[in-house]
Amino acid sequence: MRKIPYILAAIVLMTASSASAQFIDAGRGDLPLTVPASYDADVPTPLIVLLHGYTSSGAGQDAYMKFSDLSDHYGFLLVAPDGTQEEGGRQNRFWNASSACCNFGGSNVDDSAYVARVIDTVKAEHNVDEQRVFLVGHSNGGFMSYRMAHDHSGTIAAIASLAGADQTEARPMPANPVHVLQIHGTADETIAYAGADIQGTAYPGAVETVERWAAHNGCAVTGFETGTLDLDRGLAGRESTVTRYTRDCRAGGSAELWSIAEGGHVPELSDHFSKLVVEWLLGHPKP
Repeated sequence: MRKIPYILAAIVLMTASSASAQFIDAGRGDLPLTVPASYDADVPTPLIVLLHGYTSSGAGQDAYMKFSDLSDHYGFLLVAPDGTQEEGGRQNRFWNASSACCNFGGSNVDDSAYVARVIDTVKAEHNVDEQRVFLVGHSNGGFMSYRMAHDHSGTIAAIASLAGADQTEARPMPANPVHVLQIHGTADETIAYAGADIQGTAYPGAVETVERWAAHNGCAVTGFETGTLDLDRGLAGRESTVTRYTRDCRAGGSAELWSIAEGGHVPELSDHFSKLVVEWLLGHPKP
């Protein structure tokens, strides 16, 4: 049995950006919305939704990944919502993302509907590019990103998951293709690269997750390596291998895996990690 540790609980919540902070309310109270200084209400603007890991928060996740610091440079809107808190114990925040992770209290909360409302609320108040709505999630947030790709494939253009996984049981092909990027450390002891279980409920590994989505997107399920990246400053050299599944895909769909050799569950992110993720997302819009 595996238990999720108290991830990122001690992160200092400090971010710096010249982008303006506004607020929206999608039904669970005010959420900060980062708006780039270049925002023009007449110009459709990409939206990134950042989903935190179990025990963390939207602010904590952004302090770790620093996406809000990139909003001005790349010109995207950013919102990082909070999951609901458990009723007992430490009252950790979680997303009801899959049977494996991380609704340990058996809550009936519908986080798929809530995250969709977050997106709709931003759209109601800002000019969002309908072809460029993206999700990024870490751990439990990665699981939630895959849930959203299944449930709202007509809305989501692409997702990036760090140390998350697809649903426990394979689901039917979504109505619309969704670009998928899985980033995973091969030495992750919390969400295993090869797949395992959490409290007795299995989840698929990184390769199986990506191959499932390659199939969903009509791609050939044999990937090909295209190079290496430096994603973890705590590991020497360009430690991460890029594997792409882009042959024969349906328009608007692909799958990609960045494997961090000997990487753990909470990598020491390199200076350009988040830039690479943002650039990947912006390069994978809906058709």
